[in-house]
This record gives sequence, C-alpha cells and structure tokens, in this order.
Amino acid sequence: MTAESAEPGEGIYTCPMHPEVAQQGPGSCPECGMALEPKDSGGTEDDAELRDMSRRFRAALALTAPLFLLAMSGMLPGDPAGRLMPRAASNWIQLLLATPVVLWAGLPFFVRAWRSVLALSPNMFTLIATGSGAAYLYSVAAALFPGAFPDAFRDNGRVDVYFEGAAVIITLVLLGQVLELRARRRTGEAVRSLLQLAPEKARRVRDGEEEEIALDAVEVGDVLRVRPGEKIPVDGELTEGRSTVDESMLTGEPTPVGKAPGDTVTGATVNQDGTFLMRAAQVGRDTVLAQIVGMVRRAQRSRAPIQGLADRVAAWFVPAVILIALATFAVWAAVGPDPRLAHALVNAVAVLIIACPCALGLATPMSIMVGVGRGAQAGVLVKNAEALERLARVDTVVIDKTGTLTEGRPSVTEVYAAGKQEDDALLCTAASLEQRSEHPLAAAIVRRASERGLELYSVSDFTAKAGNGVKGVVGNRKVCIGRPEFLKGNNVRGVDTLRQKARELEQGGATVIYVGIRRRAAGLIAVADPLREDAALAVGALHDAGLRVLMLTGDNETAARTVAGELKIDEFHAGVAPEDKHEHVAGLRKEGARVAMAGDGINDAPALAAADVGIAMGTGTDVAIESAGITLLHGDLRGLVKAVQLSRAVMRNIRQNLVFAFAYNSIGVPVAAGVLYPFFGLLLSPMLAAAAMSFSSVSVVSNALRLRKTGL
Repeated sequence: MTAESAEPGEGIYTCPMHPEVAQQGPGSCPECGMALEPKDSGGTEDDAELRDMSRRFRAALALTAPLFLLAMSGMLPGDPAGRLMPRAASNWIQLLLATPVVLWAGLPFFVRAWRSVLALSPNMFTLIATGSGAAYLYSVAAALFPGAFPDAFRDNGRVDVYFEGAAVIITLVLLGQVLELRARRRTGEAVRSLLQLAPEKARRVRDGEEEEIALDAVEVGDVLRVRPGEKIPVDGELTEGRSTVDESMLTGEPTPVGKAPGDTVTGATVNQDGTFLMRAAQVGRDTVLAQIVGMVRRAQRSRAPIQGLADRVAAWFVPAVILIALATFAVWAAVGPDPRLAHALVNAVAVLIIACPCALGLATPMSIMVGVGRGAQAGVLVKNAEALERLARVDTVVIDKTGTLTEGRPSVTEVYAAGKQEDDALLCTAASLEQRSEHPLAAAIVRRASERGLELYSVSDFTAKAGNGVKGVVGNRKVCIGRPEFLKGNNVRGVDTLRQKARELEQGGATVIYVGIRRRAAGLIAVADPLREDAALAVGALHDAGLRVLMLTGDNETAARTVAGELKIDEFHAGVAPEDKHEHVAGLRKEGARVAMAGDGINDAPALAAADVGIAMGTGTDVAIESAGITLLHGDLRGLVKAVQLSRAVMRNIRQNLVFAFAYNSIGVPVAAGVLYPFFGLLLSPMLAAAAMSFSSVSVVSNALRLRKTGL
C-alpha cells in the first residue's frame, strides 16, 4: 500500500495487525480497517483515534440512552411512552435520535467497510456496517412508509422499527473500540519506558561557552559536558576528565565502570561522581538506545508463523458469515414464526454482528506486542516474532564456552618458554602479533604484556583463521600462534615436544596456546577464563525447563571436560572449529532436535544462523548479534532462561487467545442464527450480539496484557 498523495513530511504509518501495510501519513488499514499507527513515533503518543472514538462514543451514548428507553417502553408495565404519544410520533423521535448515532458516530465504521469492499478484503467493519446499516435502513423505511410493508413484516398489524438496535450496536462497538484502543496503548509502555531513559537536554561546549540544547539538536562531533548524576545524552568518546558510569541499563551489572579519556560512553547510562567532556559519535537513530528501541518496535510488528492460522481462517470467515446470515434470513422467512420477515431480519443482523472476527485478528499481534515489550524490559531483545515462536518449541540448547559459560575476560596464568628463550621475550613476541586479533584470549595475552611493561614490536603480513590461530611477521621473524594443528599446518617443527607440558597446564582447566617462532615450537601460554557466577544456576534452570544442554568449544578436551563436569552439562564437544560448530548444530537438527544456539563471538555466527533460533549474548560482537534471533542485552545466562520462559508464556497466551476467539465464534454464530429457538425459545438480539462482540475483543487484549506481569 502506498500513499503518493500524502503530505510531505508525514511519517510512515503501519497497521499493528498487518505490518506489511505501510503508507505516508495516517489512515486506516485496507485489510482490517484498523487505524494505522506511526512506525516510528519518536516517543510521542498519537492518541487522535482514541480521542475521536471517545468523542463519538459519548455523543452516541447520550442519544442512545433515551432512544433505548423510548423503544423499550412497550415492555414496561403500562407502556408509559405509549400513553404519552402515538406510535408514529415515537417512531419519528427514534429516527431523530438514531440518525446522528448511525450516520455520524458510526461513520468511521461505514467508511472502513466501504474501503474493505473496494479492496476486496471484507473485515469486521464490513459486518458491523452491514448489520447496523440494514437495521437502520429497514427502520427508516418502516417509519416513513409503513403501509408499503407486507403482512409478513407486521406484528398485530404494526411494522416494528429497530432504531434502538442499530444505535445500540454502534454505541457498543464504539465502547469496544475505546476500551481496545486504551488497552493497545498500554502495549507500548515498554518502548516508552526505554525512550524515557534518554535525557531531554544536553550541555554543548563551543568556543569555551556552555549552552543547554535539546537532545535532537546534538550533532556528531559536538563536545558535551556531563555532570555528576546526569544521564549521558548520546554515544561518544570521553575526551577530558574521569568518572565512573552506571551502565546497568545495558549490561545488567550493578558495579559502575571507570571511564578515562579515550573510553567510550553510551547514551542513557548515568554518570556517577565526576565531570567530564565527551565527543558525540552516534546521535539520533544511530545510538545504542535508539537501535534497541527500533529492534523492539520491529519485533512487535512482526508476524509469528502461528498467525498464518488466523489469517487463513479470516480469509474465508467474513464471506462465510455473510452466507450464513443470508441462510438465516431465508430459513426464518420460510419457516419462522410470525412476523416471519421481521424475525428473519433481526436474526440475520445478529449473525453479522456477533461474528465480527476482531478477536481472531487481535489474538496473535497483541500477545506479540506485549511479550516483546516485556522481554525488552528484562533485557531480552527479540528480533522477530518467528524467533519467539521457534524458541518456545526448542528442546536442545547448544552453548559456546568462552564468553557464554565463562566470563569472557580470560587472564594469562603461565608463560612457558622452551629452550633458552626468556618467558617475557616469548610473551612480548606473542602479544605483538595478538594485538591485531579480536579474540578474548588474544586480549588476555596483550593485557599481560602491558601489565609487565613490555614494549611490543611492529607486525606485518598478519592473517587469522577464526578458531584456529594467527600468523604474521613480528620484527623480521615469522610467528605462528594457536592450536597445535594450526602450527603444524604452517610447517612449525617440534610441536609434539610441548605436548606433555601442555597436558599439565590443561589439567588445571587452562586453555593452552602454542607459539611458533621461525617455524620452530617456542613455547606455551596458558590462559584461564573463570566460569560465570550464574552459569551453574542457569544450566540447572534450563534442565528444570526440560531442555538438554550441550557445550561446543574450540578449547581442549581436558578444559572442556572440567567445565562440563562443574556445570553438569549433558554433553560436550571440544576442539570444535567454527565450521564444525555449524555442522554440529545442523547435525542435531537433522536428528530431529529443535536447537537454540547461544554464543557471543564471530566464530559463533555460522552456528547461530544454522540453529532453529540463535541467541546472542549482548556483550558479544555485532556479527553474532546480527546472526541471532534473540539478543540477551545483559549478556548473562540468566537471560537465556528468561528468553525461554518468555517465549513459552507468549505462545501459551496466543493459544489461549486463539482458542477463545474460535470458541466465541463457533458458539456465538449458531446461537445468533437461532438454533436454540426450537428447543428453548431463545433468540439473541442484535444488541446483545454487539455487546458480546465488543467483550470478545476486549477480553483478548486484556489477556495479552497479563504478559506484562510475567515473572522473568
């Protein structure tokens, strides 16, 4: 859908139930008739539809109340209205009261119904407009030309009017729309709470002077001052001063992080105790917070595969209901009690009204919107609804060791130099080469060299093979660092002479890195990465959830076995190269397992993509996050448990909504058609049908809102 005639400058609007519908500027969805919402509201609330529907509802209620009392007077003892005025006068007053209700208050429903006809996509408003419009037009004709009606429409010689039915239907549907819009507005609370994390103002320093400016006015390169207790306005780099920053909003870690010139700072985190200057690097939609909000919004509008069931039903549902309504009219007109045609009309209208598929259409989108928002508040970012549905069906969780089960901050525990070479010389050579690598183990080696005050050499011809090792020229020497197989593959001699020492180091749970210089094995560097404090509890919780837990790691067999034993992991595979991780995950899926893969490194990206659903630790690399369907913002394993709990809660909620919607229509339509009349004499008036229809929609939305209280 496009809107080329939209006014310039208007944003893109989309339908919450049909995210593929998008246009410039506001309007209504051609598929379902629902008012379109801003795709990116920038944190501002557009309550125009809620205000409009509320105004129409108040006016409709004020007119419908006396209309209803007047129409129902005949059912009261003594018929008080009938004694005051003749029936013809009563019909005229009802016409005057009902006309603004139907033609003004109900106008949006008729407009949306007409658009649905033009788009060949009948929806709930098609049924509402058809039902209430038929009742109103019939009543107008009965009031203006009562003598033109045959006896089949007459009850004791009178032609009844149904102005109150048409008006009450419109009023109740308006009430349902108001309640539904209010409830839908609450589904966006998670996004609003995220947006409120950002400050409204920033202090820009220019030419030695400070000025307070709006956050939107900050540009890349601006120098900003941040005082103690203030929120950092945008992402950037600290240029002057020192402080500690509370980054728990992003990392979940309560301990403030020290910041010095050259360190990066993130917008919406809180400066603690120092004043500093920073240079803005990412502003507006490029900040981390804006990207998180964007990801949440996109996920809220995405479709879960289970939505396809509702879509397939809705595709034939409205035409089927119209046929059922026509059949109801025909049957009552042929064999119903007198007045046959009046009964036929009333029951056909009741079928049209009660069968509105709004509850069916809302069942999945509302649960997704609320569930994704609840996940964002708990640090679980969902890329799309499909990932959420897939995660709920997972039975096997594959976890990488480094950075996932361990803290991802390894440290060097021992340097072993073979031959006459000094330990520091070996460390310096290795750190010089590893400074070009992004691997956590490489960072540990460089950090140890820095702690010892070693001056690193220049490096040329650097190459890396993910998960295996690195090589290059340090000074004028060819250096190769990594797995023993990697060194052998690069023609390094004497690797096997270090095997015994390597096994001793591995017994302590360390990862051992081989170093080759000038194509000879020169020594070993042992690096240990402590387990996360929450790792054992998280693995236990996954077991409690009925999941099998596997560990894949490029580490050695001994270290991997030690970790697996401590954490009671069901199965592990050590010495796994990146391409092998992908194959392991693919193999599990071929065996029939539904696999979730959790990892944080570049070497995990292929496996994340190969799994049914990939789960990236938020502290990991961008490529890992891009390859995943779920991102754990706080980067801890407790988030993995939360993600599983959230996915199961959302899918359970969706199934509840769908069962309710299907059951409601399955029971409501036959009752409205009059199947109980031969047995119990029961008929469902159009007014009660409208009330039931509105209640069904509100019930579905209210059930979805329960997800906001899901314990994570």
